[in-house]
Amino acid sequence: MLTRLQAPPYDVLTPHLPKIGAAADPATAQAVGAIVADVRARGDGAVREHARRLDGVDLAPEEWELSVARCREGLGRVPRPVQAALELAVARVRAYHERQVEAGFTVRTPGAKLVMRVVPLDSVGIYVPGGKAAYPSTVIMNAVPAAVAGVGDIIMATPPGGASDVVLTAARLAGVHRIFRVGGPQAIAALAYGTATIPRVDKIVGPGNRFVTEAKRQVAGAVGIDMLAGPTEVLVIADRTAAVRHVAADLIAQAEHDEDACAWCVTTSRELADGLDPELERQLARAPRRAIAERALAAHGVLVLVPTLDAALEVANRRAPEHVELLVERPWPLVDAIRHAGAIFVGSYTPEPVGDYVAGPSHVLPTAGTARYVSPLGVYDFVKRISVIAYSRERLQQDAAHIIALAEAEGLPGHAEAVRLRASDP
Repeated sequence: MLTRLQAPPYDVLTPHLPKIGAAADPATAQAVGAIVADVRARGDGAVREHARRLDGVDLAPEEWELSVARCREGLGRVPRPVQAALELAVARVRAYHERQVEAGFTVRTPGAKLVMRVVPLDSVGIYVPGGKAAYPSTVIMNAVPAAVAGVGDIIMATPPGGASDVVLTAARLAGVHRIFRVGGPQAIAALAYGTATIPRVDKIVGPGNRFVTEAKRQVAGAVGIDMLAGPTEVLVIADRTAAVRHVAADLIAQAEHDEDACAWCVTTSRELADGLDPELERQLARAPRRAIAERALAAHGVLVLVPTLDAALEVANRRAPEHVELLVERPWPLVDAIRHAGAIFVGSYTPEPVGDYVAGPSHVLPTAGTARYVSPLGVYDFVKRISVIAYSRERLQQDAAHIIALAEAEGLPGHAEAVRLRASDP
């Protein structure tokens, strides 16, 4: 079932590593580009037309936004255990992300004052998928950090089928201000450029299928985006102490997302490696999403047998996965050696779903190898920083010669003159 490799040599990994920065296929890019251009040109009319064509739902623009009363009704219909779980998740995520709030700073030197102001964005659009399942956790993990940051308007867009009671409840608890029943590339374009009904935002965050991701790629620059997320990923590092049933369950948990999900196991134990495929087959036999998980594991599942945990760490850092699980006897010494990962799950009793729902850190994480340079979503994604500089006349006179020398070296005499005339003031 899993593709089996042995490393080192590490070049055996190359065919299975993500291609960072790979563009969308031409057909997807062209189709999305046409939608984005149409929405930018025609606004609501284009959004409605593409929603009817792609989603099979025809809602007039005045029907897109859901009222506060509708969200309250959804709250009343959600089973109490689910509501309690949502409340716990919101509280945990808020408590964690409050530690990320930046206060800015002030530096004073003789004759000068330098300030870094931290200012929340005015508006953010959160995209919440609504195709194969409802995703209240996506709402929480995107909206709560934005709310903690102090964003003025948090606007959620989701396909009409995604506006379930549990999603609406999550939105209300997480601090979402407005909700629009619009999905797909047309929603991304509407948030980026604005229409008569949907306001333009400063930044768009949230996952989606390849069409939504491509739309985010195409509007980036006109609006900020969080990241270009690919299919979800897990890499499990396991030694001889790991329970094969735990490893198999965790690979299936990731593979059940969709057929493109990626699940790796890197192990020092030949016994575990030999027993993993049979255990996967046993667990898949009773898995409700068996067909999806089987296809994902067959296409993107990888088992790497390594001689040492140092070799396992090398594999993990080359793969730079979204999630790393450490199912080993002594996991903590490995944590600092993992340089490239979205999130690390330490020990046998910290499976990845803990992070998906209630641990606290946002589960919006870099994928497709971008963990080499991208961080998890956080409060810092919903603020901007403004530099403030104040000089006295005396300080400008002290620095004038240096500024003039650099300006003239760059061939910018006007820059030099703006300083020179002030430095000569009596």
